[in-house]
Amino acid sequence: MFKEIDGVRIHYETSGDSGSRILLLHGWGCSIQLMKPVADRITGNHRFMIIDFPGHGESGRPPEPWGVPEYSECLLRFLQETGFYPCHIIAHSFGARIAAWIASIQPEMVNRIILTGAAGIRPKQTEAARKRSAQYQKLKRINAFAAKVPLLHGVSLRLEEKLRRKYGSRDYNSLDAEMRKTFVRIVSQDLTDLYGSFRSSTLLLWGDQDTETPLWMGREMEKMIPDSALIILEGGTHFAYLEQVDRFCAIASEFLKED
Repeated sequence: MFKEIDGVRIHYETSGDSGSRILLLHGWGCSIQLMKPVADRITGNHRFMIIDFPGHGESGRPPEPWGVPEYSECLLRFLQETGFYPCHIIAHSFGARIAAWIASIQPEMVNRIILTGAAGIRPKQTEAARKRSAQYQKLKRINAFAAKVPLLHGVSLRLEEKLRRKYGSRDYNSLDAEMRKTFVRIVSQDLTDLYGSFRSSTLLLWGDQDTETPLWMGREMEKMIPDSALIILEGGTHFAYLEQVDRFCAIASEFLKED
C-alpha cells in the first residue's frame, strides 16, 4: 500500500486486524523486507505496520536533504493520518533514531519501545580516526582549490571521486549525491540529550559482536533511559535481531504482553 505525505510517497504494509498496534522501523539502507521476519514471529494479539522510510525500498525520495527531525515529522504525520497510534515501536539502527525523536517530542504517541542495534549516540573518535579525518579535510581543501582552476577541473573531479571512495563509509559510498547529503545530516546528529526524556518502558536488545553500533552504546542508553533494560544477544552482530530472530521475538513478545 502507498500513502502520500507532503508530496512523499510512502510504501507500507499491515497485518493483523485486532489488538495492540506495533510499528516496525528498519535500518539505513534496508527496507520492509528486513522487518517482516519479526512481524511474522511476534506472538500475541497485535496489529502490525511496517514502512519503507523515504529513500528506501519502494517509498519515494525526500524532496531535499533530510535529517532526523524531517524523517520523524513525516512519520508522525503518517501515523496521525492512518490513525495508527498510540503504538509500540520495534526499531533497528537508523529506525531507532526516529523512534528516539518521536518518544522524546511526542511521548503520547508511543507505548513500549524495543531498540536493537540502535544508532543515535555519536561514536567515540579514536586518535587514528582523528588523523584520518584531518588528512581527508586537508586533501579536500587542496582539491577545492584545484577545482577553481579551469585546466584542473577534470583532475579535480577524478580526485574527488577517489577521496570519496577512500574515506567514505560503505553506506555513504552506496548513495547518490543527493542522498549522501541526507546521510551526512543524519549521522552527524547526536541524540544523547533525548534519551533522558523517554516516558516509555524501553527494552534494548544488542549483539555483543556489533561493530556498527557497539555494545557500549547500548550500555549508555540503558543508563540514560529512565525505565529501560539491556539484554545481550551473545555472538550477535549489528543484525542480531535477524540472526537470532526466534530468540529476539520470544523476548519481544513477552515484553509487549498487555499488563
